[in-house]
Amino acid sequence: MVKNQKRAMQFGIGAVLLWSTVATAFKLSLAHMSPVQLLLFASLSSAVGLTLILLLQGKLHLLARQWRANPSQFVKSGLLNPFFYYLALFAAYDLLPAQQAQALNYTWAILLSLLAVPMLGQKLRSWDVIAAVAAYIGVVVIATGGNIASLQFDSPLGVGLALLSTLFWSLYWIVNTQDKGDPVASLLLSFLVALPCIIAVCAWRGELYLPAWQGLVGAVYVGLFEMGITFVLWLTAMRSAERTAPLTNLAFLGPFLSLFFIAQILGEEIASATIAGLCLIVTALLLQQLGPKLSALRQRAQ
Repeated sequence: MVKNQKRAMQFGIGAVLLWSTVATAFKLSLAHMSPVQLLLFASLSSAVGLTLILLLQGKLHLLARQWRANPSQFVKSGLLNPFFYYLALFAAYDLLPAQQAQALNYTWAILLSLLAVPMLGQKLRSWDVIAAVAAYIGVVVIATGGNIASLQFDSPLGVGLALLSTLFWSLYWIVNTQDKGDPVASLLLSFLVALPCIIAVCAWRGELYLPAWQGLVGAVYVGLFEMGITFVLWLTAMRSAERTAPLTNLAFLGPFLSLFFIAQILGEEIASATIAGLCLIVTALLLQQLGPKLSALRQRAQ
């Protein structure tokens, strides 16, 4: 793909804007359907969208080739994402205010760096430890509404599910470090693996029926702009970029844009504890990225 920084930034901005709306879409959809139903109809929408993208790219034949090359890879990735990840995430959104759930979800990158030490043999850097401490202090601030001393959570189950979702998402990325195939085809294979499991859970819970149209519209939006098309936009941005750092910095705007949509559309009053905790989490993510670079610059200066 020809490098074009302006094109990359346009795709990146589009992806970040769309991702920043999905926390609001989750809550609106969950007002009309259960978390499992949202997962089912969003996954179906995403699978259809990804199939059309591969068809337009002339890459639909890659599905069979990549599956034959490593079927166990896609079984593992499909169970982790979308099945377990979104089950936990949507259940968390069902129990928590959107502002809390979305902020807690951003800690996945911190957990990923910690899991990469035992699972990928990476070294644990001092910056990773500092970032983890800062991020999880932010989690406590958000979960307790700023009442850190009390350690009383409004919804311990909701907080636990939000953090559990970060574990599944981190494991998904670790599992996919071994995948060398086309990323869109790989993502679609994950959805195709997960769909029978999702349908089975829906049937077991007696929820295998069409919900209200408002919920369906929301599920289609979530499927296309959280799970599917936005992933392709971000992938295109990263592949087009001459420099990826500006794109990475764009991603840090996402959680704050998300709070704006949550306040304006859902009408949630954004708590000062949420802002404080989210600032700690985003600072932790910045430390994780910039810390090693600052250390390297300091060593060169010496």
